[in-house]
Amino acid sequence: QVQLVESGGGLVQAGGSLTLSCAASMSIISIHIMRWYRQAPGNRREFVASITRGGSTNYADSVKGRFTISRDSAKPTVFLQMNSLKPEDTAVYYCNVYAGISNPSDYWGQGTQVTVSS
Repeated sequence: QVQLVESGGGLVQAGGSLTLSCAASMSIISIHIMRWYRQAPGNRREFVASITRGGSTNYADSVKGRFTISRDSAKPTVFLQMNSLKPEDTAVYYCNVYAGISNPSDYWGQGTQVTVSS
C-alpha cells in the first residue's frame, strides 16, 4: 500500500520559515508529478506548488517568491521551503503524488499543520 509521510509542520511567527517534507513509499521512477496542497478551516483545498519528474515547477500566485518546491533526485521525497510566512498561510498542508507506470493514480498524505502567528 502506498504511503506518503509528511513532516515539518509546526507553529511559527509571521516572517518566519518552515520546511515541509513528504516521503513516498514507491519507486521514484513511477512518479510523474509531486504537489503540495493546503486547506484552511472553512476553505476548499487549494493548490500550492508542484514539481514534475523532469524538474519543472509551478506555484500558486499567493506563494510565488516565498515558497520553493524541490525534490530529492535519488529518493521519492519532495520538500516545500516556506519563507516569509504570513498568518494567511495557516492551513493543513497535504502532499499529493501522481504516480504509476501503467495506471497512474493520485495519492495523498495525511496532512501536516502549519500555523503562522501574527
